[in-house]
Amino acid sequence: MRQFLIGGEIQTEDAESFQECVTRSYRDKLRPLCLCREPGVAMYIANIGNQLVIKRMPLSGSDHDPACPSYEPPYELTGLGALIGSAIKPDAAAGTAALKLAFSLSKRGSSRGTGVGGTQADSVTNDSRRLSLRALLHLLWHESGLTEWTVHWAGKRHWWQVYHHLCEAARTLSVRGEILAERLFVPEPFRADGKIAIEQRRAQAMSRLFRSDAGGKKMMLLAGEIKEFTSARSGQQLVIKQMPGFRLHLEEIAWRRLQRRFEVELALWRHNENSHLVAIATIEGLAAGFVSINEIALMTVTEHWLPIEDAHEERLLEKLVRFRGKTVKGLRFNLARSQPFANAILPELRPQPMALYIVPPNADDGFEATLAEMIEARPDLAAWVWRVSDGEMPSLPGEPS
Repeated sequence: MRQFLIGGEIQTEDAESFQECVTRSYRDKLRPLCLCREPGVAMYIANIGNQLVIKRMPLSGSDHDPACPSYEPPYELTGLGALIGSAIKPDAAAGTAALKLAFSLSKRGSSRGTGVGGTQADSVTNDSRRLSLRALLHLLWHESGLTEWTVHWAGKRHWWQVYHHLCEAARTLSVRGEILAERLFVPEPFRADGKIAIEQRRAQAMSRLFRSDAGGKKMMLLAGEIKEFTSARSGQQLVIKQMPGFRLHLEEIAWRRLQRRFEVELALWRHNENSHLVAIATIEGLAAGFVSINEIALMTVTEHWLPIEDAHEERLLEKLVRFRGKTVKGLRFNLARSQPFANAILPELRPQPMALYIVPPNADDGFEATLAEMIEARPDLAAWVWRVSDGEMPSLPGEPS
């Protein structure tokens, strides 16, 4: 059972006075310390769906003991490592992280130019200076804890949890000194009996899209689950599942680009009816009063909301979600598909945690050489490698042969 130092008192999670102490510390804006290490690792108290929860500080998971639930595997095994210190600058004192974005959240003039966000599939550039739109979605998922899984959460992760955790993660991130939560709209779970109030809150949140100032027209970010694409007189309309009756316009040229750039994500979504398709987009208000997409990126997730980038990852996660131990799904961020990363990590495996790598059928010698360097650089981690071109997936640790 974890121990925390809260307001000068050592508390365990199962103590009768624990929740009262957390409530008092939240009111007094005190920062708990996780005692998995000495002298303690700073944490913060979040209000998630009217429930107070002690969470790790942004990008501080590696500071915790490997046996601690707040521990995160080494960031350099995924696309996140290259971004910390450049595109992502954590501020330990403030408990936030400042971001540099590769896209704009403001617009001057009336020019349109709907685009498709994310690293291009044929690119070999790893730009660590700024976050692409897709990389920002990956960061939000990572900081929300939505890349982590244990079998105990089966059937318990729904949009309600996704919504609250994304909103909380956005409160710990900033762009140009502004808290990201002020510019990010995540639709709340929809209820027919609360339709009017929900739509009023949405209209209030989006009202800034129709205001301009000396710095130009402000745009916002929207992150939500796609229900469907429907044909429009010109282009497509994107329907967000939690926003029935609300349509976002996508111009025809952008729709064609989207189908090319995110062909794999769309195919995964259409192939498995239990999967979800998540979109992140910059949105703007038009003079006619409509809201339109300016730039968009997609991410496919499993029924448990774990991100997948191809059918091989999907097969791997189908097995991992049944394991009793913790699984952490790795994310690519700005990395091109030609670069390896740890597709998943089993941090609680003994005698050593294990990193799991998938080598795609089209991997070249450069991919293999980089992968070998990654494995050699972390002797503290066991390595599991599935070379897809060699045939069936190798057995996983603890799996019957």
